[in-house]
Amino acid sequence: MANIRDYLKEKEKRQKIDKGVNYKEKIRSHKLAIFYRIALTVALIIAAIVFFIMQWKNKIYTQGTVISSYPVIIVQGATVKELGGNILLYSKDGASCMDAKGNAVWNRTYEMQTPLISICEQMTAIGDYNGRSIYVMDKNGEKGTINTNLPIRDFCVSANGVVAAVLDDADITRIYVYDGNESTDVPIVYGKATMDKSGYPVSISLSPNGNLMAVSYLYVDSGNMKSSVAFYNFGEVGKNEADNYVSGFDYMDTIVPYVQFMDNDSAFGVSDDRIVFFSGAERPVNIASDFLADEVQSVYYSEDYVGLVFIDQSGESAYRLDVYNQSGSKVHSQLFDIEYTDIVFHKDQIIIYNDLDCRIYGLNGVEKFAGNFEKNTSLIIPGSSAYKYVVVTSDSVDTIELK
Repeated sequence: MANIRDYLKEKEKRQKIDKGVNYKEKIRSHKLAIFYRIALTVALIIAAIVFFIMQWKNKIYTQGTVISSYPVIIVQGATVKELGGNILLYSKDGASCMDAKGNAVWNRTYEMQTPLISICEQMTAIGDYNGRSIYVMDKNGEKGTINTNLPIRDFCVSANGVVAAVLDDADITRIYVYDGNESTDVPIVYGKATMDKSGYPVSISLSPNGNLMAVSYLYVDSGNMKSSVAFYNFGEVGKNEADNYVSGFDYMDTIVPYVQFMDNDSAFGVSDDRIVFFSGAERPVNIASDFLADEVQSVYYSEDYVGLVFIDQSGESAYRLDVYNQSGSKVHSQLFDIEYTDIVFHKDQIIIYNDLDCRIYGLNGVEKFAGNFEKNTSLIIPGSSAYKYVVVTSDSVDTIELK
């Protein structure tokens, strides 16, 4: 009997152990099943999101529908620009600003022979070539007036209202920097350029925060031509440097007639044979160069991209647009046929248009829209949605939705 009792006890003990093992195994199997179900659900959600994104990127729109329209009067001879989502109009007689519903925001009268303009985000500066006044406004109203006391040759404005002006002074050229948020004739920073030392400034640009200034100089000595792109820092780093100069780069036998900041630490320059890219919020350095085989027809840029337009030599189309990112890498080449008045980069879209025709391409090369305007169009402003646009026509401000 003892053996039987021992046997039964041992059997019961083994059964308890087996039950425990089975119970743990069931828990483990249950957890694995839940994990796999969750993983499968997440994978399906990700796949669906990728699918819809790809569908959106490759979606082709066939028509544009006007969903709102507001009557406006566009003065004959006025140039129309975007100003921080608002609409800026300027001419020889004055400038005005309206919102996307055609409501007047501000108006500024003046008399100019050859108006020059600079726009940075929500800020603009307008002055007359060979004049002596620069008017500084943002999308909401006037900020200040700069009296230069010397003939104006060029100028640029930053997003916070700093203005850098190239002024003619007999045998030398002066570069003065002003605070455009007030009416003043006193520069906060000043310098000078001469042909026998630095060269003549042919292009100038300020970073949006006004901390950096890029100047392209042309220098000719004994028939040898050289371009120099110089950077000046008006912050703490530049205070201890002579004339605030922090970095510079020379380019032999070429002209760099265009330098431009994309944001506070990215800039580029375009010459007759290359495009160069710079990076750095304090002491910019040359990070990339690309030599150009064809002549540049036009330059367009945004915070993210630079576009160079060339005559298409292949014969497939009229023009070729080469697109670069901030790092200087060519990310896309787009052929197109229409005669263009403007090219706009918006997110991953390229908007090419004139007064009657519009083409919208994705950076993947997909032609998302090709159509004609019902009325002469002078400006397209991308809206908050990727398929809505504010369009300024000869007598209205329309919001168009692509379908």
